[in-house]
Amino acid sequence: MRSTRVTVLLATALVAPLISVGAQAEPADPPPRPVFENGAAQPVFDPGDVVRESLWVRAPVDSDHDGEDDEVHVEVVRPRATERGLRVPVVFQASPYYAGGNSITNHDVDVELYVPDRGGRPMPQITWRYEQYLVSRGFAVVYGESLGSGESTGCPTTGGENETIGARSVVDWLNGRASARDGDGQPVAADWTTGKTAMMGVSYNGTLPNAVATTGVEGLETIVPIAAISSWYDYYREDGAVVAPGGYQGEDADVLAEYVYTRADREICRDVIDGLAARQDRVTGDYSAFWAGRNYLDDVHRVRASVLAVHGLNDWNVTMSQVARWYEALRAHGVEHRIWLHQSGHADPYSLRRDEWLRTLNRWFSHYLYGVQNGVQDEPRATIQREDGSWSDEANWPAPGTRPATLHPGPGGAGRGTLGVRDTRGRPVVESLTDDARKTVEQLVDQPESPHRLSYATAAARRPVRLSGTPRVDLTIAFDRPAANVTGVLVDRAPDGGSHVITRGWTDPQNRKDPALTRPIRPGVPYRISFQLQPDDYVLPAGHRLEFVLLSSDHDFTLRPRPGTGLSIDVTRTSVTLPVRGGTAALWSAFPGWAG
Repeated sequence: MRSTRVTVLLATALVAPLISVGAQAEPADPPPRPVFENGAAQPVFDPGDVVRESLWVRAPVDSDHDGEDDEVHVEVVRPRATERGLRVPVVFQASPYYAGGNSITNHDVDVELYVPDRGGRPMPQITWRYEQYLVSRGFAVVYGESLGSGESTGCPTTGGENETIGARSVVDWLNGRASARDGDGQPVAADWTTGKTAMMGVSYNGTLPNAVATTGVEGLETIVPIAAISSWYDYYREDGAVVAPGGYQGEDADVLAEYVYTRADREICRDVIDGLAARQDRVTGDYSAFWAGRNYLDDVHRVRASVLAVHGLNDWNVTMSQVARWYEALRAHGVEHRIWLHQSGHADPYSLRRDEWLRTLNRWFSHYLYGVQNGVQDEPRATIQREDGSWSDEANWPAPGTRPATLHPGPGGAGRGTLGVRDTRGRPVVESLTDDARKTVEQLVDQPESPHRLSYATAAARRPVRLSGTPRVDLTIAFDRPAANVTGVLVDRAPDGGSHVITRGWTDPQNRKDPALTRPIRPGVPYRISFQLQPDDYVLPAGHRLEFVLLSSDHDFTLRPRPGTGLSIDVTRTSVTLPVRGGTAALWSAFPGWAG
């Protein structure tokens, strides 16, 4: 392909000097301008020759209740050419982590389940691995400390509205709609920018872009949320069950707020954080107004910015449901979208596929922030890394041609039953397990027999089977106590007996009708319960078996009540529905004649 080189001249970038008649002044050299080749910005600016500013943007919210608007501490890094009239767009990263974190104590999770009644420390200089790359290509980088952290005022609320307002106010300032001051109290205007802004970051830093985008703020042209949250309820709860992000058992909204509460005044937000602890409800796990105020999916219809979402298929901190539900909602509302899915966990693609990621990011920002017509918006919507490390571009995600296909278990007792495409309905067949939260999922999966789980396996696949999307479990289940956890696990069993947990999911049977409503369960009464496992994109190799494993408490994610709760399922009225590329026909082809 022929290389094309374009120099962009912004009509408003240069101001002609006024020269008196007869003057022989030499005209000032014009500032360098961004250069684009093959649709991507080129490194024509010296990343060491920059202007750094520290300032505070006023946010129209008073979350620390001191009678004054909160302020967001901001650091600006921009090419020095902006001092000579060049105006550039911005890549903005908002974060509660710039000042580090506090020592915290998580909640105790070795507790009994609820039975309802029947009736700032400033950093010397903020920096980022993307800073030099972006600045050298004509983008300013702006850092904003989330409310309650570092040198910002206000209080942290773990996804609350005030945090959204705080981050949005920086976009407003970049577009002339909000005020800012420097350390001496003097007003500071963002007269060096075009106002076109991108937000980007990983984890919490990627969640804030989702939040701000749902306000529809003018000037936010695109967001790049990486390993980001779209609903805080689904981060700390699941279908009524109290769960933890992977690796952080016992964390909750109040704990995270305490961790990022790094502003100098250590008392002013104490009541706010205590209020989080009271309202988050670790007793019932129910969805409530508290969580609704932290659910960005409800406001996706307001999103105007394009979205390049990135997530790890093996991210058990911010699980795949966060990006899958967000991406589905964006598609449904006609938002320009693209997705990268990789095989790592809670990670930035910069450390996984750096060159191609930067090429994609560059072209994305060049198009949405500089208006370069490079066709990036017309490229395949999905980029997916496969299990062998290879990458493929696809039309979208889940994979086109994916349809639900159902597997039915056959009895196996404490060992392993069968799992097949043929319906096993008939006279009830009941199998039981006893909860023991001391044992991990991996331990239970690998035991050939166990009273603490039920396991059902297909025959060895004759050809690969691709799952792309969200599995669902349908159970007819009874309990011998009035409270229980329910956990479902999908496993890849290799020919040598080795296992790999593909995905898992959880539910609270007290919330069988509605995550916002606890309904008592009566011991011994069978209930119909449906719940989802975490979304995935996974290829089961030929020769491997699919296993569905049912247990009660998940040692690494759920609350851990004392052992002994009994669960019983009717095998003939239990099924697992998988998102299969090719649907039921693909399952029949992989497991021909397998009755289950």
